[in-house]
Amino acid sequence: MAHTIAGLLRRCALAAIVATTAAAAVAGDSSGPAPAFTLTALTGQPATLSQYRGQVVMVNFWATWCGPCQQEMPLLDQMYKKFKPAGFTLLGVNVDKDTPPVRELLARKPVSFPVLLDPANSVSKAYHVDEMPSSVIIDRKGEIRYVHRGYKPGDENEYQDRIRQLIRE
Repeated sequence: MAHTIAGLLRRCALAAIVATTAAAAVAGDSSGPAPAFTLTALTGQPATLSQYRGQVVMVNFWATWCGPCQQEMPLLDQMYKKFKPAGFTLLGVNVDKDTPPVRELLARKPVSFPVLLDPANSVSKAYHVDEMPSSVIIDRKGEIRYVHRGYKPGDENEYQDRIRQLIRE
């Protein structure tokens, strides 16, 4: 009986560790250098993360088929316009395989921030993106400081708090 209870307790403890780790991965602080990347912008120009070194950068991974992505895009565009003069940039990284749906969506819902194309999902894999949308906020030194997966109304308030904090650093 004691052996069975001990096994059950070990399994419960392991489950708690896994649940805690998963919850921490959903949103929160992160650390370490942001993986470098070069992608083609929707304009056809190459864009690298390193060209934004010295700025606070939010990399937002999104797809045309993602409803929450479309819901947050106008709010992200407002944030971009608001904080850009203070040294902030936002890079929208689209993960669709084909470009025409991206162009069609942005014709209906234009944004002023750069949109980069990741059709092979190489950058989204490097950033361990497993949910749409996902956002990563990177400090001026190139370190990941915040990761957020998914979107629900109000999440943009947390983004803005984090961005303000990093701009002040």
